[in-house]
Amino acid sequence: MAAEPALGRDAAYGHCAALVREQDRDRYWSALLAPADKRPHLFALYAFSAEVARVRDAISAPMPGEIRLQWWRDAVEGLGRGDVGANPVAAALEDTIGRFALPRQALVDLIDARVFDLYDDPMPSVGDLEGYLGETSSALIRLASLVLADGQDPGGAEAAGHAGVAYGLTGLLRALPWQARQGRLYLPADILQRHGATRDDVVRGRGGPGVLAALAEMRMLARTHHARFAELRPDLPPAIRTAFLPAALVPGDLAALERAPDPLASSPERPAWRRLASMWWAARG
Repeated sequence: MAAEPALGRDAAYGHCAALVREQDRDRYWSALLAPADKRPHLFALYAFSAEVARVRDAISAPMPGEIRLQWWRDAVEGLGRGDVGANPVAAALEDTIGRFALPRQALVDLIDARVFDLYDDPMPSVGDLEGYLGETSSALIRLASLVLADGQDPGGAEAAGHAGVAYGLTGLLRALPWQARQGRLYLPADILQRHGATRDDVVRGRGGPGVLAALAEMRMLARTHHARFAELRPDLPPAIRTAFLPAALVPGDLAALERAPDPLASSPERPAWRRLASMWWAARG
């Protein structure tokens, strides 16, 4: 049975919507383009993702982060104590899981993938990066699709995989300057090595031709996944296409990144109205 939110179910969902609006504006806008009865549940999913993603920012050492992520595992698996109901995101998520029979293992896998964020270890390979994005960004699209399809399997798993990797990878490239200053690096070691660049070239802001070539390869990887998603998109059931709307931002964001004079100093920010317009046009087909 879902834990009753301490502040009431409607208030819990309202809290989720406010959190997503603050922490994940792209997905907030995409949810507003979904049917009204599905929006609260999309906000619950996206709020959960935002809470888990920002654990690294709230800690000073990995161990407290591991403890916080374990709390979320227990909450998702139904092993949490009574304090789950006092957490509006956890309570709204539990209600959404129950309403749409969402697979708990996918949520646990998302949490497990976020353990990587707690440490400054290098991302070993392209395959590891795609796996990380598959369990986070792609899984979120897949879960949102299940909500939009009233808990029934609507298909589209391959499209979700490619769309999630494309969007997630583009997001990491946009966040690169900020994350590099923290010592966090998601550029795969095999790509850096192939272009004669090192981790220190990135985190210390040295840059150089090798780093620029590695970033160009990363943008090409994102474009490849987005192109495959574009091929699959016409076959998606109309009811679930809202879950894929953030992927509409990928081409414009990649073009802006390509024009950036110094990709390690700052990332270009496209106007909010342009981002919303891109998703609105995608929603219209």
